[in-house]
Amino acid sequence: MFWNEELKNNMTDVQELRDRLGLDDEKMKRMKALCKAFPMSIPRYYLSLIDWDDPEDPIRRMCIPALLETDMSGAFDTSGEAGNTVCVGVQHKYRESALILTTNRCAMYCRHCFRKRLVGLSDDEIARHFDEVAGYVREHKEITNVILSGGDTLMLPTRTVVHYLETLSRIAHLDLIRIATRMPVVYPMRITKDRSLLKALTYYGGQKQIYIVTQFNHPRELTPEARAAVRAMLLCGLPVKNQTVLLRGVNDSPQTLGRLLRELTACGVTPYYVFQCRPVSGVKSTFQLPLSEGYDIVEAAKAVQNGQGKCLKFCMSHPKGKIEIAGKFSDGVLVFKFHQAKNDEDAGRTFVKSITKDTAWLPDEF
Repeated sequence: MFWNEELKNNMTDVQELRDRLGLDDEKMKRMKALCKAFPMSIPRYYLSLIDWDDPEDPIRRMCIPALLETDMSGAFDTSGEAGNTVCVGVQHKYRESALILTTNRCAMYCRHCFRKRLVGLSDDEIARHFDEVAGYVREHKEITNVILSGGDTLMLPTRTVVHYLETLSRIAHLDLIRIATRMPVVYPMRITKDRSLLKALTYYGGQKQIYIVTQFNHPRELTPEARAAVRAMLLCGLPVKNQTVLLRGVNDSPQTLGRLLRELTACGVTPYYVFQCRPVSGVKSTFQLPLSEGYDIVEAAKAVQNGQGKCLKFCMSHPKGKIEIAGKFSDGVLVFKFHQAKNDEDAGRTFVKSITKDTAWLPDEF
């Protein structure tokens, strides 16, 4: 069975999990309503990683809906994506980078997703705007790299991925292309079972530098299948980098996060960022940690890494830019630095903020 056929067998009906979740009639009713608003879809592979004997299992937390998601505190667009959209399918927040939304589909709907509102267009509608997308990138020569994201770009048929790579690799002022995908984590067979994809990545990686950016959040996601997918992409000549999200109940201890970072570097994946969980409606109350606590966890995890594992930065994707949580004083004051800025006047700016022990995000204006 080909990879896209296998994904048709995803777990999508929470009723099938009723006994495992121990839900009574009232909770089942609420869970069904939740899944109507924020759908559940889990590859059978990823579902098999859950330890059902542990009600707090971290794999379960990332894929099985929880009633805490009905808490709508926070916002759906916490990084100003709508305001940075320049044409259908393109966000241009930072001068040198353009984010291309290639699809609104994922192999799995992660419960901590910051795009729970989804893109709102079908793949066919997005494809119809591709010439406009490519034209925008061509016209804006300040753009030196593009990020293919979504959804998950590798949910697209390989021929469509090839179309993107063929078009973008011919744009001379692009230095590199990044493919953002969680496929190595949630469904690694998409990569290892599709020789045509690996052949295309090898070929176009020879035309233009391509980076794979993925998201492993817990050491148990680094299965033999996941490691094989990583190895396959490395053998195509593509560097693989990781952006972990700091999540309550998943990787919120120095031991767990430290082990994850070490195992990533051991299999050839470079830790890139640890991101503060965004205050997204339906996510904030379930997964977000205070900034001060997060800083301590990240620093303790970094302390047990070798040089490769120390390369990461602890950042938040804020409407004003990518802001690093760079230091902490004994009186609770945190040091922040703009790692990337939307506005030129903020570029590289360092500032300090006195925060409470519960502060988990910076206001839109500060």
